[in-house]
Amino acid sequence: MRILILTTYYPPDSAANGVLMKQLAEDLKSCGHEVDVVTNVPHYDGDRIREGYRGRLCRRELEDGVGVRRLYLYVPRKKNWLLGRALSYLTWNLLSAAACLLGPRPDVLFVPSPPLTNGLVGFAACRLRRAPFVYNVQDVYPDIAVRLGVLRDERTIAFFRRMEKFVYAKAAAVSVISDGFRANLLDKGVPPGKIEVIPNFADTGLIRPLSRWNAFSAAHGLDDRFVVLFAGNIGLSQGLEHVLEAACRLAGHPEIVFLIVGAGAAKPGLIAMAARQGLTNVRFLPFQPYGDIPEMYAASDVGLVPLKRGFTGESVPSKVMSIMAAARPLIASVDEDSETWNLIREAGCGLCVPPEEPEALARAVLELAGDRESGLRMGAAGREVVERRYSRRAAATKYEELLLRVTMKGIPGGGR
Repeated sequence: MRILILTTYYPPDSAANGVLMKQLAEDLKSCGHEVDVVTNVPHYDGDRIREGYRGRLCRRELEDGVGVRRLYLYVPRKKNWLLGRALSYLTWNLLSAAACLLGPRPDVLFVPSPPLTNGLVGFAACRLRRAPFVYNVQDVYPDIAVRLGVLRDERTIAFFRRMEKFVYAKAAAVSVISDGFRANLLDKGVPPGKIEVIPNFADTGLIRPLSRWNAFSAAHGLDDRFVVLFAGNIGLSQGLEHVLEAACRLAGHPEIVFLIVGAGAAKPGLIAMAARQGLTNVRFLPFQPYGDIPEMYAASDVGLVPLKRGFTGESVPSKVMSIMAAARPLIASVDEDSETWNLIREAGCGLCVPPEEPEALARAVLELAGDRESGLRMGAAGREVVERRYSRRAAATKYEELLLRVTMKGIPGGGR
């Protein structure tokens, strides 16, 4: 089976979804399938295209047997500039649509979101190349944009709702990462038989229990600190301003440091906020190279999963699995009885506090900083659960079965 993966992020960018797609591509390749990837040039860890990728429309690479085509896209200097982001999506969608028409014809396309417009490119490629496509929902759009207040105009919202409905209708199957997402799509009229629930996974071979004191820890002066790590997209839904408020409350504990690793629209404002408040216990780093991720997690004492109120009811963020795989305890600032809250409580792998309550977050950090043995037990419990229920091997098998099933059925409404 020849599989074409159309994804916005793919390492060397270290966005969580990109890492997942790289691992899935490698696993499908190891199962004996031909795998090609169409993605964009690396840019996610900054506001510019990385050196070595500039000035070219397309760069071809071979990574672990997977053919990767990296396409140019417009990268706005300010991530919260809406017109710039629109231009970025436009260049990506136009060039990716053209790239999908070149090269060997795939048997099936695998199209993760966001952005929602990836589904339109998948549909166009599906029709022109006569191959079905599977739409993989990593986040439900436009729902999240409406909740954040990014989309407010009723006509604009209605337009994206129609686009969402169109993509679901034209996909041969829709894979979602949680039962909550499945319920969301069922409420929108997507047939139950079209939806496949495959939770995000952790690479338990890559991210594993390692020494707390390693090269990453030494390089960043963390050996003698209690490190509270947030790693991932620094967006509007995380509510990291409340994390900075918690850090402010812990300013009298110089042994505790908050390490925020990643990039996103909210990062410049957070850096400015930390500077205004004189927070010496908060450090910011860009996304780290793919190979440094294991030691980055190992260099922490606790992993942080913050989300604004109303943003955790439907799925478990992939960073939860990564923290559990590293055998580190979690502190999750999430809605009570959300999937994340229930997973952490059932696994006994961390502490949960209400979202947007910095005082409760600060108390949880102090609790774990004062009881390291408890944190070690929580970390071990998380590792055991992620190995048993969220392994990379199990997820790859489910995706392979889904893609083979779709290939056998062909394009919805008409053959190959």
